[in-house]
Formats: sequence, structure tokens, C-alpha cells
Amino acid sequence: MTDANTSSPNLATATFGGGCFWCTEAVYQQLAGVRKVESGYAGGIIPNPSYQEVCRGTTGHAEVVQITYDPNTITYPQLLEAFWQSHDPTTLNRQGNDIGPQYRSIILYHDEKQKRLAMESIKRLEEGEIFGAPIVTAIEPAGTFYSAGTEHQNFYRSNKNKYPRYCSAVIQPKVEKIRELFADQLHSDAP
Repeated sequence: MTDANTSSPNLATATFGGGCFWCTEAVYQQLAGVRKVESGYAGGIIPNPSYQEVCRGTTGHAEVVQITYDPNTITYPQLLEAFWQSHDPTTLNRQGNDIGPQYRSIILYHDEKQKRLAMESIKRLEEGEIFGAPIVTAIEPAGTFYSAGTEHQNFYRSNKNKYPRYCSAVIQPKVEKIRELFADQLHSDAP
């Protein structure tokens, strides 16, 4: 995946929170058409929160990823599909062992079309009873995105050897699931 040309007028932005941003980042980094994935925080009440502040669960922020993508290669509905497949949208303020409002399932839309597509997507999933429980994913306007520190960027790629148990037990299963489901839409240098 390359970060080159992320300011092109043909690119679009999507923002999702599906629990720990290290997992969500790794999921999207492997998809063709995704130019950049940045871990950070959104939806909170204080400006420029630190990782420690967000981890306390008192700032109102969620751990999210902001994705810069080429809509001619990957569509917003495809990004939504990866979102639904990579976490449990039926658990409120929790993903696995990560508990607190900072780990909530959230879609932050950047325009009315993204909002409509997200709402339609939830409706289809609930009508099909895909998850067997109600979807609790919040849909909110994007607002301000705060980048996490550099130690939180490219976490999976950079830390497989430093944190092998966490990466193999928590991140790797999500990465492998998306690789299987999106086999024909992967970057050649997918993590």
C-alpha cells in the first residue's frame, strides 16, 4: 500500500471505528484502492486527546481509522462490507477484551451519500438477521479527526515480532478473514 498521491481530487475519505484501531487499520491496509489508513480518534469532547486520555474512556472519543481511498478501485459499500465483516457490530462499547466507549462500533460519514449508504447497509443486515442480534453501530457526522501518535500507525506491520501474541491472536484472524472474503481485491503488498 502506498501513501503517494493522497491529495488527489479523485480520492475520497471514509472513517470507521470497529474496536481497537490497530486491528481496523490492518484490515483496510490490505485492500486495493486504499491509499492511506491513519489511526486516530473522533467523536469526543476535548481537542487533541492523548492515547492515555482516550483509553480512560472519559473523553467521548472512539478509536477510529481514517481511510483515503480511490472510489474507482474500491467503493464505499465495499469498505462498509469490510467494516461489518471485521468486528462485532452488536456489542455496545466492546470488541473482545477491549471494553469501553472508546471501542464502540461507529461509522463517521463525510457526506449525505455515505450516511445514506451506511443506513441502508444496516437495514439490509438487520432484515437478513445476519448477526443474530440488533446492530448497535452509531452513525454520526465525521467532525474532527485527531491522528494518534506515530507509534500507533502501521502497528500490525511494525509490531508482529515485538508483540507476536497480540498480533497473532487478535489482529491476524481479522486480517485473514478479510483476505479470504476480498481475495480478488487485495494490495500486492498486503500485510
